[in-house]
Amino acid sequence: MEKELVTQLNALAHANRLDLFRLLVRRYPAGVPAGEIATALDFKPNTASAYLATLKQADLIRQERQGTSLIYSANLDGVRGLFGGLLTGCCQNRPDICHSLASAPIAQPTPERPLKVLFLCTGNSARSILAEALLRREGAGKFQVFSAGTRPASKPSPAVLQLLQSKGYDTSELNSKQREVYAGPEAPKMDFIFTVCDHAANEECPTWPGQPMSAHWGLPDPLKAQGSEAERHLALLEAYATLKTRIKSFAALPFETLDRISLQHQTDAIGGQIATN
Repeated sequence: MEKELVTQLNALAHANRLDLFRLLVRRYPAGVPAGEIATALDFKPNTASAYLATLKQADLIRQERQGTSLIYSANLDGVRGLFGGLLTGCCQNRPDICHSLASAPIAQPTPERPLKVLFLCTGNSARSILAEALLRREGAGKFQVFSAGTRPASKPSPAVLQLLQSKGYDTSELNSKQREVYAGPEAPKMDFIFTVCDHAANEECPTWPGQPMSAHWGLPDPLKAQGSEAERHLALLEAYATLKTRIKSFAALPFETLDRISLQHQTDAIGGQIATN
């Protein structure tokens, strides 16, 4: 056990390997192709391969082959072993040291105390704007909803606003904002943060006030769809429909019966849902 713990700590005692490990944790339970990892972290392919091999040898990540691609994901069993070795062994199970967020109570969404939800993507012009508008309607007043971008556009896409307006949404309060607006000490304390594009999920996040839960609900950028005007509009409709499916599932969760671990599993699973019609 001691040798394994030292191996894991050594694997993480390197800034670039730690960045890689954090990326895979942010994307969990999904896996990430090796090429995407190298691009996201600006590593040379052979350097990324060496870092991945070290983390895999330490049992902190998993590798599987899908066609010609190698896909990597965080290995929760290995991570639990690391924390178990540190907290249970080194800290002798002291409750003041080993406090777990899993035991923290979950706030119940009500109109009097709405849960705060932030949707993140790169440009904050399409997917996160759609998600913000959808949860405001589907949440029936039980959620206070925000959106932002890691590299926001100057304003939401006119095509997105037009689609929402055609479906009866009020778009007057929708605008593109920097992610850091919600990361400062004076910012609202979020209960949930959902990334809706891979690029935003791959980036290191600020330290969010309030220790919000997070999940990745990635989907392709509809504004990058190719083809005719009708085909591009169809891509936007598909993004809207998929986000609506996910957000209706989220709004319908039985928050009063779920502990934090169950709620995390539920929100992770929602990220894999697609439109049913």
